[in-house]
Amino acid sequence: IQIAPVFEKLKNPVLRKTITKVTTLKQASVVGRVSLSILVNELRSAVGQGNTELGGEKSSSLRRPEWAAVKNIKLEYDAREDLESGVHPVNKVVKESSEMRENDVYLLITPFTPAPLIDMLVSKGFEVYSEEEFPAKVCTYIKR
Repeated sequence: IQIAPVFEKLKNPVLRKTITKVTTLKQASVVGRVSLSILVNELRSAVGQGNTELGGEKSSSLRRPEWAAVKNIKLEYDAREDLESGVHPVNKVVKESSEMRENDVYLLITPFTPAPLIDMLVSKGFEVYSEEEFPAKVCTYIKR
């Protein structure tokens, strides 16, 4: 929580138990908007280990793909309220996006980049693009 305020939600034991089973440190760094090196070194420091240098971190500034246009959105889910109350949107998003037709777009709105969910969807063959519209509003476009 001290590393990134968005981790405050991990005080919820149900959410913490669920998230820790499926989230990597790299994904947590994306969600927390903190570099992987800082996250790892803060955690190492907390358990009495020295700092380490991580290589290969990249920052990307991708442009929104044409398919992620408002006119293509068939389903929209603002998950911010659900996440605030401890409800994780993964099951709803996976189910609803799986029911879409080819080239349909699903818009997921969250207070942070849902890195574990994005990785899961990409592994299932979806195209995914996320952008932060402003603090606490990240729009993730999911294309079947």
